[in-house]
Amino acid sequence: MPLRIIRGLALLSTGTLSGTFVYGAVNVAQTFHAVPLDVRLTFHSALMRMNGPVVQTMMALAVLSSVLLVVLSRGVPRLLAAGAGLMALTSFLVTRFGNVPINQQIKVWAVTSAPADHAAILHRWDIFNYVRTAAGVVAFLLVIAAVDQAGRLTAPRPRNAP
Repeated sequence: MPLRIIRGLALLSTGTLSGTFVYGAVNVAQTFHAVPLDVRLTFHSALMRMNGPVVQTMMALAVLSSVLLVVLSRGVPRLLAAGAGLMALTSFLVTRFGNVPINQQIKVWAVTSAPADHAAILHRWDIFNYVRTAAGVVAFLLVIAAVDQAGRLTAPRPRNAP
């Protein structure tokens, strides 16, 4: 696969992942805090059912495209791509082992009732959400830097340059 396509896929997948996480953290999660608990639980459950496959696919593409960029790059761009891959993987692991178990609890609460310590559990979900958002944004920034750095290394020099 040509390096140009891999660079584009890495930019697209990490950018989409980052944008999704930022939108969720800034808009959706804040809306969760503004509505009554029963509304939040119902909406949260429905949203996660729809988001699950989409966000997991974006995370997988971000990790895969970053790894391919590592394999096909050299020098500083390779290191930057490796960092991006680690950050994309971090977003996946935090989601899988942090947010998803709490999402499973929220599904139960939506049809029964929330436990007495629900506020602490929901706060923990928020913390995981902010961590995965930061990891997604850093992954995107590292891919941008990797692609930019690679472009600088391969750009033709002007004839008058020393």
